[in-house]
Amino acid sequence: MKNFLLGILFTLIAILLGGFLYLRLGFAEMRGDIPPSRFETWLLQPALHASVRREAPEIPNPVQPTDANLISGGKLYLNECAGCHGEPGKPDQSSSTLFPPIPQLATTGTPYTESQIFWVAKHGIRRSGMFANGKWDSDQKLWTISAYIARIKSLPPQVQDALKPKPPAAAPPTN
Repeated sequence: MKNFLLGILFTLIAILLGGFLYLRLGFAEMRGDIPPSRFETWLLQPALHASVRREAPEIPNPVQPTDANLISGGKLYLNECAGCHGEPGKPDQSSSTLFPPIPQLATTGTPYTESQIFWVAKHGIRRSGMFANGKWDSDQKLWTISAYIARIKSLPPQVQDALKPKPPAAAPPTN
């Protein structure tokens, strides 16, 4: 029994040491222009989601999801987020060269709750393009965007209509 336990302990130490050496000796691929390995995706995507769920306190959004607030959040989203996360009604614009891939919120929505969306927007995601907006945006603004993003796939028609781009005004006739 003692040899069995020592064997398990030795195996665990060898795996940890091997993983440490693999990373420290530079064998882990870090280039941003190739997709991550299946192992990396399998390991890190769930870790990211688990970290957000653990870190983000589940508190109610102080911004009520009224049409006016959703329109305001939609305008903020279109001005500040849509360039990376996609614009509603437009085809997926994600880049296949960015890893981790940028979630296309307008087409896929998000599995996160409003408080988790707020937390991600405020604190960002390390080693990705998602920077910490909490350094310059107010909590009120981030909660307003969070309310919109949480409902981006099920917005009321009047909110969708208010956020549609307006056609350019016709130029006055020239004589």
